[in-house]
Amino acid sequence: MSKTKKTNKSSSKNKPDSSDFMEKLKQYVRTTGVDFLSDNNISSIGIGYKTVDGKPTKEVAIQFTVEEKVAPDVLESLETEMIPATIEIDGVAVPTDVVQRKFQTDYAVVAENAVNPRKVRIEPIEPGVSVANINVTAGTIGCIVYDSANGTPYILSNWHVLHGNKGKIGDDVVQPGPRDDNRVHLNQLGKLVRSHLGAAGDCAVASIVGRNFSKKIFGLGVEVELLGEPELDDKVIKSGRTTDITHGIVTRINVMVKINYGNPTGVQAIGGFEIGPDENNPAANNQISQPGDSGSVWLFKSANGKSTKIMAGLHFAGEGPGDPNDHAIACYPRSIFEKLGITIAPSAPQPSGEASYGIGYNPNFLPGNTVNIPKLSTTNENNAYKKNGSSTTSYTHFSLALSKIRRFAYWVAWNIDGGSIKKLSRDGIPFILDPNVPASFQVGDALYKNNRLDRGHIARRADLLWGNLAEAQKANVDSFFFTNMTPQMDNFNQGSKGGIWGKLEDAVFEDTKVQDLRVSVFGGPIFNTDDRVYRGVKIPREFFKVIAFVENSKLKAKGFILTQNLNQLEAFDLDEFKVYEAQLNEIEDRCGFKFPDNLKASDGFAESLRNQPEGLGERQPIESVNEISW
Repeated sequence: MSKTKKTNKSSSKNKPDSSDFMEKLKQYVRTTGVDFLSDNNISSIGIGYKTVDGKPTKEVAIQFTVEEKVAPDVLESLETEMIPATIEIDGVAVPTDVVQRKFQTDYAVVAENAVNPRKVRIEPIEPGVSVANINVTAGTIGCIVYDSANGTPYILSNWHVLHGNKGKIGDDVVQPGPRDDNRVHLNQLGKLVRSHLGAAGDCAVASIVGRNFSKKIFGLGVEVELLGEPELDDKVIKSGRTTDITHGIVTRINVMVKINYGNPTGVQAIGGFEIGPDENNPAANNQISQPGDSGSVWLFKSANGKSTKIMAGLHFAGEGPGDPNDHAIACYPRSIFEKLGITIAPSAPQPSGEASYGIGYNPNFLPGNTVNIPKLSTTNENNAYKKNGSSTTSYTHFSLALSKIRRFAYWVAWNIDGGSIKKLSRDGIPFILDPNVPASFQVGDALYKNNRLDRGHIARRADLLWGNLAEAQKANVDSFFFTNMTPQMDNFNQGSKGGIWGKLEDAVFEDTKVQDLRVSVFGGPIFNTDDRVYRGVKIPREFFKVIAFVENSKLKAKGFILTQNLNQLEAFDLDEFKVYEAQLNEIEDRCGFKFPDNLKASDGFAESLRNQPEGLGERQPIESVNEISW
């Protein structure tokens, strides 16, 4: 890298310390400047004050940190190049500065003898205490946040605390982290819901299941209420698992830093800002962060030195051992909140009787029509799982009623917005018991091991992946709860005959002019008293599906029944699966619930039967979706 030539004196708007030109500097670091990180010796690039004789001046510079600061004649041996004295940006020569510094993630990697209240199970949980994925050691709960789509509360921390190299979406998250208490079976906090590791930050959120929570940060006694944008010289404060309360000053902004996350993730370039020590409020041993503090929230301090309720950043890295000065790196709040689809305040409550967009099945989803959920018979209602007096359990874009006796859903109702479908991978998402429903009322993974039974989605995963990205991601995970599963023979769930069943929703979009590309679906098993018992579970041999949509301003509905042969469960040669059109009245009688009257009045198959002559004999199975008259 050759030194850049000097340029003429610039206008006041093009001075490095002017607000206008500062935006140009930030843009440079985010784009062109990040290329410097390909140099093995450069650990970060950002905007800070130039240092002279080890002390910061008030001259704004593009500041580089290097793992080893050496004389020019040694550069070649380190496979690195000299950083230019100035960099020309929009006709202005901006000075550079080089300091020796490297960073590492701040999660616990060594055993500690000290025991404090942050490292034990606490109830209710609070930000500022120990937490981790069951496969990680220990980090810190940053704050309580909420799902932007449906208001579900989560804990916020880092990717490398809640996810890590060995983790996956749906993993157990425990408080305290395994480093602080290895009895993980006693300390479950929730499940890993979403995570991100990249230029936008190192961040993740986990659900809160069976634990109460306080939003007040441990040791500070304040709640995060707003998100801020840190600038140079801002004073900040954090509360972490390891170093408790520490103070700092923002020393560089718009920093891109290289962090080695180990195998298989490797080196990643993460964006954020840098925090140095506050000389007026020194930390113990001059360490503003140590292993285990990852995930802490940095808050702005007010003029009187007290903590505000404004989040400055999410701590994710500190200085490596042996570095001469103590500095920390934090993610920008707005960046990670956008990536994770979260907000700092819960969504406003919906008016009574109005479905909240993104929460469960929406009865008002179809244009100009209200299609309510099925009403269970008295017997089924008495045998249904209830929470807060309701037999309806809601998820992202679908709801269901669960039988406590059969441990499968009586019905699942879901909405499909064909105009905003997202294509998301299912990789890394496990089939798991629904943490909101007692495990005794669910059929888990043991039924499906070492046999030909598949875990078959009732509400199709692909049907649920719509809305904004955060909604679609949440629906992707929700669809894998065992409450949305029934056992299906593999050649039904995977084969061409079973493909008819899976293509019904696609066919209605292809063969009709669906108004606003919106469809509502009801589906589930049909319970028979003589269903075969396998591994202590009665396995349904029949299923129903009802598809509702609006065409030419008219509500339409189509019902279907599928049968699967289970007589030779352990065999390889099975009779074919059969799919039939069915009247909604028949499905009601077979299943023990009632569809809303307006849906039954729109039953296309019932209408077609009324228009046919009598004596046509037994109905025939559908061999292709092309046979369906929508």
